Amino acid sequence: MTIAIGNAPCSWGVEFADDPRNPNWRDVLRENAQAGYRGIELGPVGFMPEDPPQVAEALDENGLTLIGGVVFRPFHDPAAWDDVLDGSVRTINALNAHGAKHLVLIDSISPRRAPTAGRWDAAEKMEQDEWVAYRDRIAHVAKLGTDAGLTVGIHAHAAGFMDFEPELERLLDEVDENILKICFDTGHHSYAGYDPVAFMERHIDRISYMHFKDIDPAVKADVIAKGTDFYTACGQGIFCNLGDGDVDFPRVRQILIDNGFDGWCTVEQDCDPTLPDTDPLGDAKTNRDYLASIGF
Repeated sequence: MTIAIGNAPCSWGVEFADDPRNPNWRDVLRENAQAGYRGIELGPVGFMPEDPPQVAEALDENGLTLIGGVVFRPFHDPAAWDDVLDGSVRTINALNAHGAKHLVLIDSISPRRAPTAGRWDAAEKMEQDEWVAYRDRIAHVAKLGTDAGLTVGIHAHAAGFMDFEPELERLLDEVDENILKICFDTGHHSYAGYDPVAFMERHIDRISYMHFKDIDPAVKADVIAKGTDFYTACGQGIFCNLGDGDVDFPRVRQILIDNGFDGWCTVEQDCDPTLPDTDPLGDAKTNRDYLASIGF
C-alpha cells in the first residue's frame, strides 16, 4: 500500500485557463516540486500546453507525475453542454497522453447556489426533471472517461449543484459505481456542513482519490451565521492551511490506512495569488510539512 502526496495548480490560484492572473505553468511545476510534492494535477485544460512532449519534458525535469485532471464546468446548465463536453474530451485526451489516472468531475459554481454555500436548508434545489437531466450529463461524461481507461470521480464543491451530502449520496445511488467513483474533498464537505470523517467511514470503498483541503472554523461559523456568499467567504480565508482548520487529518489518514487505500492524495488550497500576503509556495511547503508531521 502506497499513499502519495501531490498538489494542484489551484493552490497557485489557477481556476480558469484564460485568467490573465495565472502564474506561468512552468513556474507552478517548479515550485510544486520545490515544496516537496511528487505529483501534480493538470489544472484547467489549456493552462498547460496541449502539447504532450512539451509537458512531459517539464514534468520529467521536475521529477513529477501527472496525477489527473479536473473538469470544472457547469454540468447544471443544459445550455453549456457543448462547453462541458469540450472540456471533458480535451481533459481525457491530455490525461491519456501522460498516463494519468484520475478524471475529476466538478459542477462549477452557479449564481443560483453561490449565495447559499454551506447552507442546505436555504439552498435552491433542482426539480425532478432538472435533476434527471443533470445526473445523466454527469453519467455521460463519467462513461466517456471510464471507456478511455480513466478512473472517474465526482467531487462535491461549494456553490455548485453537487454540494451537499444528500445530493452527493443521491447521485451515488443513481449512477453505476463501475463508471463513477468519488474524489473526496475534505474541505468542501466540511464547508457544506457535514463531517468528512463520517462520510469517509461510510463510503471509503467508493473513494478512488482524495483532495485535501481544510476549513477555518471561525470563518465558517461567521459566514454561515451571516449568510455570506461563496466568493466573499473565499476572500475572508475560509480555506486555511492544512491542520489549522476543523478537518481531522490524523483520522483521515487512519481511515485510508485501515482500508488499504493505495493512490494519490492531492492538496488543493484554493487561493487568489494577487491578494496581499498570499504566498502559494510558502503555503504549499507548510501543507507538505504538516502532512509529513502526521505520517503522510
